[in-house]
Amino acid sequence: MQLYDTEVSSRLLLGTALYPSPAILADAVKHSGTQIVTVSLRREAAGGNSGQAFWSMVQELGVRVLPNTAGCFSVKEAVTTAHMAREVFGTNWIKLEVIGDSETLCPDPFGLVEAAGILAADGFEVFPYCTEDLVTAGKLLDVGCRVLMPWGAPIGTGLGLNNTYGLRTLRAHFPETTLIVDAGIGLPSHAARAMELGFDAILLNTAVARAGDPAGMARAFALAVEAGRAAYLADPMEPRDMASPSTPVFGKAVLR
Repeated sequence: MQLYDTEVSSRLLLGTALYPSPAILADAVKHSGTQIVTVSLRREAAGGNSGQAFWSMVQELGVRVLPNTAGCFSVKEAVTTAHMAREVFGTNWIKLEVIGDSETLCPDPFGLVEAAGILAADGFEVFPYCTEDLVTAGKLLDVGCRVLMPWGAPIGTGLGLNNTYGLRTLRAHFPETTLIVDAGIGLPSHAARAMELGFDAILLNTAVARAGDPAGMARAFALAVEAGRAAYLADPMEPRDMASPSTPVFGKAVLR
């Protein structure tokens, strides 16, 4: 999978928040096989020495970091956070979040496009967290984004793919764009379904971090993503309303 100018083999990205302990997080990352984890600047900056210890632990995992602007509700706040994250983490990658509603954590499409344009012009490789709206997606591509991260459902809900029609339409409308389903995934079956629709990868956090066995759930998601991708590449059969016998009727025995 190509993410800007970087090629990765794993199609599962993992968040690093909400885990019971750093050791459990590290174990989940290893079992997931992921090569990319998201990290919030607020997590790194909070707590003084504890933030530094967390960052050191992430570095030891040998994965690439995708900083995010989680919790930002304005263009100015998101752009400032992105610049600070570039200084702290030493990367031009940024998962851009500009939240428009505090209840649903729905992205603000207007602020998102504006912030993405500012950051792309400043050399950032922007991964915008967006909805499945075609117009917003097109405008994000117009301002320089080459990866889009539409939600499956609101962050942390575990509802899966709330709008399968919208996601399928988005995939069909932008066939050459890297699309990563981000947020709302609760079960491995949700991830597999998104991959069967042709999405390029899955980013999730809560479904693994809040599981009774995070490492086991991480492994389950890794297998689901792999299976969903393989199914998509194998060109699945189209569903139909009427039954179609798998055994031919020609030549069957006739009883008199």
